[in-house]
Amino acid sequence: MSVTPSHRPLRAGRLRSVADGDVELRHHVVHGYRRAYRIAGSGPAVLLIHGIGDSSATWADLIPGLARNFTVIAPDLLGHGDSDKPRADYSVAAYANGMRDLLGVLGVERATLVGHSLGGGVAMQFAYQFPERTERLVLVSTGGVGREVNPVLRAASLPGADLMLSSLRLPTARLQSRLFVQLMRLFDTDLGRDAPDLLNLVDALPDATARSAFIRTLRAVVDWRGQVVTMLDRCYLVRGMPTMLLWGSRDSVLPVGHAHTAHLAMPGSRLEVFEGAGHFPFHSDPHRFLALLEDFIATTRPSDWSAEQWRRLLRGAT
Repeated sequence: MSVTPSHRPLRAGRLRSVADGDVELRHHVVHGYRRAYRIAGSGPAVLLIHGIGDSSATWADLIPGLARNFTVIAPDLLGHGDSDKPRADYSVAAYANGMRDLLGVLGVERATLVGHSLGGGVAMQFAYQFPERTERLVLVSTGGVGREVNPVLRAASLPGADLMLSSLRLPTARLQSRLFVQLMRLFDTDLGRDAPDLLNLVDALPDATARSAFIRTLRAVVDWRGQVVTMLDRCYLVRGMPTMLLWGSRDSVLPVGHAHTAHLAMPGSRLEVFEGAGHFPFHSDPHRFLALLEDFIATTRPSDWSAEQWRRLLRGAT
């Protein structure tokens, strides 16, 4: 399948906010916890799953265009955004269950899943647990491919991480962080491309409850040595399921080498590399991202799952 670098200029400026009149933020209580989600459009369902520390607002540039032809559902994962942040299970499997339950509440039987970073791991886990409800997989800078991950995230998984995160919100630390970001961008480093988005994630952790949920989520997938979960051992199960991988060539969080590893492990998958982009390619070039996503959906048939096919794959039959 094709590996197509992008030569389009990166979009300048910060991600715009989703206005109340643009895409409505709704809430529903599931299992006693309030879940926030954005929903727009009509047609086949597309579920957008954000990464760790982020929220549904990260998809702001995509939702209006995507909603022209699809029912777009973008949840705030439990522990994130405007959803509740209880002392609960923040494992990838629990998040996949939560996505299944939210779709059930909304009356959605099947969906194309688009997952970014941690959300990519959740999407892959969803496809593993609920293949009959998965039409396609789009994995964006996804976690769970290799051990490598940004050292800052490894450090944030250590004891005392709450103090470190809270200190980053102090005025002096914020000023120093902004200066560091400017320096990294001046020297055109990979981290410099991702640092503004990563600092925005810190800004989205306003209190101890939010920080605790973030740390619990992080420790479910990362420790001091790197990523502790992998999807490679079950990649063969998506054979026959349309799958696309999207990655930035200068991703400082999860290196682009993971994209090629996953591509090889998922025969028939499509790989698109955004040249010069970092960990958030849908922020860098939302127009190309949207075009690729719409083309992928238009040119592939939803997965035709069957229990017999699943058994053959598990047994290793060709």
